[in-house]
Amino acid sequence: MSSVDVSGDAATEIGTAKVLFIVTGATYWVLKDGTRYATGYWAEEFANPYKILTDAGHDVVVATPNGVTPNVDMMSLRPEMAGGIDGALELEAIIRSAEAMGRPLQLSHVRLEDYDAVYLPGGHGPMSDLAWDADCGRLLAEQLASGNPLCIVCHAPAAMLATRIHGISPFMGYRVTCFTNAEEEAVGVAPRAPWLLETDLKEKVGVEFSRGPIWEPYMVEDRNLVTGQNPHSAAVVANRMLEILAERATSFSMA
Repeated sequence: MSSVDVSGDAATEIGTAKVLFIVTGATYWVLKDGTRYATGYWAEEFANPYKILTDAGHDVVVATPNGVTPNVDMMSLRPEMAGGIDGALELEAIIRSAEAMGRPLQLSHVRLEDYDAVYLPGGHGPMSDLAWDADCGRLLAEQLASGNPLCIVCHAPAAMLATRIHGISPFMGYRVTCFTNAEEEAVGVAPRAPWLLETDLKEKVGVEFSRGPIWEPYMVEDRNLVTGQNPHSAAVVANRMLEILAERATSFSMA
């Protein structure tokens, strides 16, 4: 795992990138017993990368299934989940200021050639919609094949399940991480979950899985794919995306 700090001034000097955020539109996840578990995207996983990228001068565009307005998981804004009251207020302020969240594109209308990188934040929401969304699966497969940066955090690797054609995913054999079974157990969701992300990524996608200690930032990079284990990994992944964008901008300018 590595974390790279790229200053906004340096990033702006080498050019502005356009980054697509593919965000869940789900508001709940149906559990084993049929009850609805309120969810959405996890605040930290959207807000921190959004701030890191926009502070560096880059543009962020949000896309969701059917263009629905994303729903924040309110649990992620509780002070105990956000590093205290100040942390929760800061996340809320970033989300409120993010105009892109109020006018998301439809995934079916996205043209990947318009973007320099793609990022997916998690929360349990992606396990309710992105894991089965054909447009999301197509975009992830195309982005992976393009060689352009694809960064995915926490529960959002669930979207890799949507890339399977006749049971085969282009992510097979890639080294990845995601929210682990141990973390799902620790939050008390595992016994009620209809499926576990770590298990299905290994068994149904065929990834080469690795993990760090629970709740600690952990990042895995394999070719143009960068994955983060949990909410605390989102900033690490975003900083790595900044570095990759800077490297690519420098390469293009020298070509």
